[in-house]
Amino acid sequence: MAAGVKSWKKILYEDQGFPDHYVDASFLDELRKNLYTRTYDYWTVVIESGVIVQQLCSVCIFVVVFLFMDMQLLQAETLVSVSGGLCLLGYLVHCLLTSVGRIQSDRSFADDLKTFLIFAGFSYCLSPILVSLTETIATDTIYAMTTVMLIANLLFHDYGTSAPMVSGVLSLNAGLFASVCLASRLQTTLHSFATVTFAVELFALWPALRRNLRQAVSCCHVLMTTLVAMVTLLLVSCISLTATVLLALAIVFITLLCPAWLIWLQTYKNNIHGPWDEAAIQQ
Repeated sequence: MAAGVKSWKKILYEDQGFPDHYVDASFLDELRKNLYTRTYDYWTVVIESGVIVQQLCSVCIFVVVFLFMDMQLLQAETLVSVSGGLCLLGYLVHCLLTSVGRIQSDRSFADDLKTFLIFAGFSYCLSPILVSLTETIATDTIYAMTTVMLIANLLFHDYGTSAPMVSGVLSLNAGLFASVCLASRLQTTLHSFATVTFAVELFALWPALRRNLRQAVSCCHVLMTTLVAMVTLLLVSCISLTATVLLALAIVFITLLCPAWLIWLQTYKNNIHGPWDEAAIQQ
């Protein structure tokens, strides 16, 4: 630096004779790139993507069950019995995980029983209203609203990551709204009751049990994803071969191609960090 030339300092409390936006070459000395870049392992991401597949399969199972009842291939009594048995089995698994200390729960059996009785009683009493709730609305409109709500259920579902758009309450409400729409297109009050209760099991209880099982016994996550996918493909194949192929392609895309795509995109990550970052107070 030539003699008599004043050097610039990164301070704001004195007039240095430079414009406010002036910086010299030393300003970039603190430039750092990709400080917090996370390195992903392909098979780890494949396993983690099973959460998305499970939720997608839950939505598909719900739609298939509705179509079975709408085509009178499934009786409402059968659905109530099967879903009730599965709910009881899931609750026993939950109690087992709680008793061995794998998960923590502050609810007692009396609390759970009271919640079940209240929900079942209100659902059954309101079923006659659900049957005639949307008589003045066209069926195409009902199906369109159902489609939008099920997509919202998938988009806002809590997959175990923190993101601004994640909202378990919104996802659950969207799923229940879709079940109410479809229940209003069935024949009897028992059909409506069976549809709504089955939706609660799929969109509220089943995700909670999945999270508990994954937390308690992580090795069962892959087995559960495979089993749910196979059952869903089998059920969908009873409705449409085209839908089965599309669902299989979607599962392959989510579990195998998307993880590879994510890892490939990481090579283009270019986050910069430096003195221009917002100051963080160290306590």
